[in-house]
Amino acid sequence: MAFNIGLSGLRAATSDLNVTGNNIANAGTAGFKQSRAEFADVYAASVLGSGSNAQGSGVLLANVSQLYNQGNINYTQNALDLAINGNGFFVTSNNGDVGYTRAGYFGTDRDGFVVNNFGYRLQGNAVDANGNVQSGVVGDLKIETASQAPKASSKLDQNFNLNSTLVSPKTWQASYDAEYNRWLNDPVNGVVDPANPTGAQQAAAATSAASVADATFNPSDPTTYNSSTSVNIYDTQGNAHVLTQYFVKTGANDWDMKMLVDGRNPADPGSTTPYALGLSFNSTGQLQSVSDENATPGLVTIGADMTVTINAASGNPPTPGSGWIPAISDNGKPPVWNWNGAQANAGGIAFDFSDATQFSSAFAVNSVSQDGYTTGQLSGLEIDDTGVIFARYTNGQSKVQGQIVLANFANVQGLTPVGKTGWVQSFESGEPVVGTPRTGTMGALQAGALEDSNVELSDQLVNLIVAQRNYQANAKTIETESAITQTIINLR
Repeated sequence: MAFNIGLSGLRAATSDLNVTGNNIANAGTAGFKQSRAEFADVYAASVLGSGSNAQGSGVLLANVSQLYNQGNINYTQNALDLAINGNGFFVTSNNGDVGYTRAGYFGTDRDGFVVNNFGYRLQGNAVDANGNVQSGVVGDLKIETASQAPKASSKLDQNFNLNSTLVSPKTWQASYDAEYNRWLNDPVNGVVDPANPTGAQQAAAATSAASVADATFNPSDPTTYNSSTSVNIYDTQGNAHVLTQYFVKTGANDWDMKMLVDGRNPADPGSTTPYALGLSFNSTGQLQSVSDENATPGLVTIGADMTVTINAASGNPPTPGSGWIPAISDNGKPPVWNWNGAQANAGGIAFDFSDATQFSSAFAVNSVSQDGYTTGQLSGLEIDDTGVIFARYTNGQSKVQGQIVLANFANVQGLTPVGKTGWVQSFESGEPVVGTPRTGTMGALQAGALEDSNVELSDQLVNLIVAQRNYQANAKTIETESAITQTIINLR
């Protein structure tokens, strides 16, 4: 009997050594979860049951369980290295066979699919043509490596402040002393000799402001406007064009905004005369109205059930051509420019400067944004903590490529390990609950990082010593039983 008990102890100690050795071997394996050998005693059973003097029959290996506590996060330089901080498993597919893993070694294959070391494809939510994540549509995640097509500018948002303390560029100062000697600032256009006035007209008494009659706007002469700003806009082929806006104060609360695209009038590319809009502000400095300074007043009478389309530049029905055709509404809303292919196909730009102000502070463009861009090449990937994958391009744009999903189980101990740091579901684990990171019980993702093995080497080395001593002790049981048996044999 003691032989069998000792043998069962040796088998148990061997199993413990195997489990501990496997833990030690995988101490450096990302996503590995340590195992634990769990034992139970054995008692001989009879029809009448076991009495109080029943003797044990040894030990058996009841279970080898895995401990799913969090491993340390180790940061790497690979954007597609992923770590889960919390609950959940990555979902992979190998030709339709679904598996689960915590090992976040991922990259892309030659077709652009996100795969792990063994070529299993990472699963996630796809995106539609507009880059919106399609929740619930789980499939193979793929990174589009093709160039990003250019996009023509269709909207320009600006928030700027015009300095209310400035005076019109057509105004200059003349100052006199008590003996009627004066000091003149140079006029905007030309230099005036007080004995023989030429060029700009002057009129002054004491200290006064005089209007310069021929101070013609000139984009090359900063003295003919108060402020200016420029921004790049793009056509459908990705060509950049410089839109420059010049601000000229015309009254206490009134300004002209003169605009050129690549130095040309946007309504007439053959002309360098800027297109002008009038901006009027109220007493609190808020933009009140916008007017078309180029328009010719007119009256249009429309009969019943009739639609009339008017070209804002000429008053004629619109015809194909080149240039930028501006339009202005009658309700003070920002203007819309329709661009008819100076370099490429027709597009349109809507201006929004409804938040423009006129305060007693320096001219400043507080914010400016436009939605056009040139062609871009893929330059990198970013993944946020919710699993959304962004592709970054050389044109400064980014595009959503998909969203990684995670899976969790009611009983993770019921998962079946299949090697390669992976598991598959079983009857004991239950069905997977699939969701995106940071929702429900799912953990958060950390990109550019890996989850270390949760093996604690110091604990495992102690377990190794304990298993070794257990093995030696059980071997001693067999040795002692052998000696007793030999004593019985020697009784002859």
